[in-house]
Amino acid sequence: MLAYADVSTAPMRNLLAFISKNTHWVVFLILEVLSMILLFRYNSYQSSVFFSSANAVAGKIYEFEAAVHNFFSLSERNAQLTSRNLYLEQQVKALTNSKLEAEKDTNKLQKAQYDLLAGYQLIPAKVISNTLNRLDNLITIDKGHADGVRKDMGVACGNGVVGVVYLASEHYSVVIPVLNSRSNISVAIRQRGYYGYLHWDGKDRNMAYVDDVPRHARFKLGDIVETSGYSAIFPSGIIVGQIQHVYNSSDGLSYRVQVKLTTDFGSLRDVCVIDNTIMKERIDLMRAAEDSLKTNNGN
Repeated sequence: MLAYADVSTAPMRNLLAFISKNTHWVVFLILEVLSMILLFRYNSYQSSVFFSSANAVAGKIYEFEAAVHNFFSLSERNAQLTSRNLYLEQQVKALTNSKLEAEKDTNKLQKAQYDLLAGYQLIPAKVISNTLNRLDNLITIDKGHADGVRKDMGVACGNGVVGVVYLASEHYSVVIPVLNSRSNISVAIRQRGYYGYLHWDGKDRNMAYVDDVPRHARFKLGDIVETSGYSAIFPSGIIVGQIQHVYNSSDGLSYRVQVKLTTDFGSLRDVCVIDNTIMKERIDLMRAAEDSLKTNNGN
């Protein structure tokens, strides 16, 4: 028993002997700790420095902990990413198919418009300036007199009517588009035989209106509105838009037809100026014939 007691109390005796031998160092450490506590507790600057450093250390520790946690959760995250990728691939496929269908419809429309204008001389041009947020918007194109462009020529794109040339210089021209309060284009409802003039009210750039459509007119929503061919600017049959809504006129004697425009003026880049020489000759001949008939009837 004595031997056992001696062995068990030996570490304690060694510790006491070490403390007794190094008493000055122990007292020094205790005083250092007490001074640090007093310093950081009763001095705001040193306290803020201490807590900032402590927070920085704690932040590093938390960052390390998060990195370890993320490492061990990688397998779960990979499974989630795989599932998400499959979903996104399906979405991309669906959007691609929709885009192809839309482009196919757009290409059909553009081909139909260019086929319609095949008998006319077209002057291709680029839009270099285009306003959209005004009551009287204007478009500037990079073709002018040197390219055969003249005032009062019609301008169209693959999706339909754009406007009419208002001014032309040597190398540039200004176009009054449909999105201008002064635009006044003769249009007709396809296969219905009703005519009117297209106007814009300065609000929605996708909508225009045909006023004074007679009450006896028979048409339906979705019918195509196109150029009538009754002017020397546009040939007949160039698409303008589709009937979106029908309103009563203010006097109740006619209809006001809302037309959704097929031309996207916000993305307009390439247009064609229509050489109206043939149309002007035809209109001038028709007017001359009408004047001749009136003269003969007067005699």
